Amino acid sequence: MVYDPLIPYNDLPELPPKKEIETIPVLKRVVSAGRALAELKGLGETLPDQNILVNSIILQEARTSSEIENIITTNDALFRALSASSQVGVDPATKEVLRYREALWTGFHDLKNRPVLSTNVFVHIVNTIKQDQAGIRTMPGTVIGNAATGETIYTPPDGEDVIRRKLHNLEEYIHAFDGPDPLVRMAVSHYQFEAIHPFADGNGRTGRIISILYLVQESLLDLPVLFLSRYIIKNKGEYYRLLRQVTEAHEWEPWILYMLEAVETTADYTRRRILDIRELITRTMDAVRNDLPKIYTKELVELLFKHPYTKVEFLVDAGIAQRQTAAAYLRDLEGMGVLKSTRIGRENFFLNVSLYDLLSRP
Repeated sequence: MVYDPLIPYNDLPELPPKKEIETIPVLKRVVSAGRALAELKGLGETLPDQNILVNSIILQEARTSSEIENIITTNDALFRALSASSQVGVDPATKEVLRYREALWTGFHDLKNRPVLSTNVFVHIVNTIKQDQAGIRTMPGTVIGNAATGETIYTPPDGEDVIRRKLHNLEEYIHAFDGPDPLVRMAVSHYQFEAIHPFADGNGRTGRIISILYLVQESLLDLPVLFLSRYIIKNKGEYYRLLRQVTEAHEWEPWILYMLEAVETTADYTRRRILDIRELITRTMDAVRNDLPKIYTKELVELLFKHPYTKVEFLVDAGIAQRQTAAAYLRDLEGMGVLKSTRIGRENFFLNVSLYDLLSRP
């Protein structure tokens, strides 16, 4: 049957692909991408508190993945909202990006309780992003179009039974004991999920979360901290072109190479970002120890790196100091230039200036 973008793609081929996908170029790239992931995994374990990664790398992934879907916010808006006691006054785009972060973290904890990706996990992720209980598409008429021209470029499978069968096949492929290298399987699975397009909205973001969680499931990462969307948004046109090339011509190799390069490039970027954070923590510890020896503790300095914006309550909740003493500590740290005070609504915050600048770098 000739593929027609105007007809629901209920004939989307099941996995595994019929073509040979572990070609020589693919296997060469698998080696280098796997090496980059291994270096990232090892380095993440060297940070004193891995929550630092959760509130920096994962938040950057959330912002950029949402930007691919034209949901735009700023680092500053995210950092402020993350530390605020209330979401009142937070703009809708920032709230949705924070929900992406929550969905990634929720999926990660789902894997800890049920260490396999499944349709139920997929639904849990998208429901967290969208804050609804819509689940699998049931209504016909879903199409993917070119926003500029209005042209229909793809019509995904139609009918809940069809979608669930294809998701079940995807699950079987993800969990098979034999088959291609896990990194190749991740690339193939990502295409298949996007082609199934099982939800009315949120498929792109859910698919990118699934790809990162798959690397955790396969023990290639301990935490879901790969900044994968950074590569995709820099090469957004190629991303969609290669997805279509698989659909229209079953050209798997260029797509798989693209995803492997995305993994390698972003693993290296994330590793360098972690090194920068670790070095900044060390410099800050040395400076505070020298300039403010009476208040210095390792726990106090590490707390300043969990969130770019710190407040008195964070120190109190961590058991570092009572409220009055905690406020004095933060003012002392501001006096030496580590922090900068600001008022957001009714709350007083102290910005870790160097960390904020580091996380805001492109």
